[in-house]
Amino acid sequence: MSAATVRINLLPHREQKRAARQRQFISLAVSLAILALAFVGLGHMYFASRIDNQNSRNSLLKTEIAKLDEQIKEIDKLREQTQALLARKQVVETLQTNRTEAVHLLDQLVRQLPDGIYLRSVRQQGARVTLVGYAQSNARVSTLMRAIESSPWLSQPELVEIKSVPLPGTQAREGGPRISEFTLNLQVKRLAPPDEKPAPGAAAASAKPASPAPAAAAPSAAPPAAAPAAAKGGKA
Repeated sequence: MSAATVRINLLPHREQKRAARQRQFISLAVSLAILALAFVGLGHMYFASRIDNQNSRNSLLKTEIAKLDEQIKEIDKLREQTQALLARKQVVETLQTNRTEAVHLLDQLVRQLPDGIYLRSVRQQGARVTLVGYAQSNARVSTLMRAIESSPWLSQPELVEIKSVPLPGTQAREGGPRISEFTLNLQVKRLAPPDEKPAPGAAAASAKPASPAPAAAAPSAAPPAAAPAAAKGGKA
């Protein structure tokens, strides 16, 4: 019977296994690192594409906003031109409606002027008329104001000043003839344009014109030279 053969491995097998496990770990770590880098790269590319897309959209929005700003400026210019044209149209319509205003004003002044009052000047600024004249007494001025209130074309008489002055044409001396000089404001009743409705509760006479007309002065005659009886009517 032969003796059993005993084999003894003298090679460092533990170190070899340890080295093999280290190589596997390093390989796994490198693979994981490469995989992580790949994920990071893919994520970066994805978000970079999203950012580029958003930037392009922002650029498009800025371009469209700039176009809209230009259109808004053009619209504002057109609106200003439209308002200017409407204002001119309103002025023309107002002038057309009140083209006979001066005729009515002078006619009413002649009709409503009581005896004993003489007008020195008549000035008009838009719908406002200023009368300066002489009266034989303060009562005649009151009569004139009442006549203006009852006029269909005149309204809102307002006495600015009344004072006693020497009779025009005579020397200012003590005890000499004197006469009352007055300043009176009134309003001309104006008609609204055909397509314009007056505001509720507002009288058409109190409506102000769109553009004040230039001041116009009616021609004044020479002042009376003798006595108050030379004024209209010559009545005391």
